[in-house]
Amino acid sequence: MPDNKIHVYLIPGMAANSSIFDAIRLPPETFESHKLEWFIPDKGMTLEAYAKEMIQKITHENPVLLGVSFGGLLAQEIAKHKKVSKIIAVSCVKKSTELPKRMIFAKYTKVHKLLPTGLVNNVELLAKYAFGETVTKRIELYEKYLSIRDKRYIDWAIDNIVNWEQANAPKNLVHIQGERDTVFPITNIKDCITVKNGTHAMIIHRAKWFNENLPAIILEEGSSI
Repeated sequence: MPDNKIHVYLIPGMAANSSIFDAIRLPPETFESHKLEWFIPDKGMTLEAYAKEMIQKITHENPVLLGVSFGGLLAQEIAKHKKVSKIIAVSCVKKSTELPKRMIFAKYTKVHKLLPTGLVNNVELLAKYAFGETVTKRIELYEKYLSIRDKRYIDWAIDNIVNWEQANAPKNLVHIQGERDTVFPITNIKDCITVKNGTHAMIIHRAKWFNENLPAIILEEGSSI
């Protein structure tokens, strides 16, 4: 039987596992979702090499990639080496000029290398890095979402975000950004679908919005920006 479904590969944000997508429901008669998980990079591994390794886990041709935050950057890197029908970047940036000033500052001063990433088992600190949120309630929930706590991975991820370079957005990319995102502020970003009151963790907190809008965004021809 021919497979007529649209295959959507979901890539979580930094330090997060695929449980952040648990509330995302795409109509099963049209779509099939596949969750990807982070693996610990080899020492000195480039983001390009990591993307090529992740491609081995993508078993369908011409899929849709939906990446959140750092997962959105990875989706864009994957698309440089594998043909995809669409990239959906959520809570993310699509070119390096959209990175906030503090990240550009970190790139040149290397100040990010002084971050206490050895404390990654401190979930409150990890949530601040990964979601840009100060978490005092629902700690158990964040412990569930943020399970990638290897120091080498965290250092590698932060370094690759700060040093990410891309001059132009891919033609087949749709950018969805929350207006209250504190990690990648929308003031730096043009040409995106704006989610009212959406935060950096809106894939979790605003799952209803995504369930209502994602099918049309994926299916819409020429909906890229």
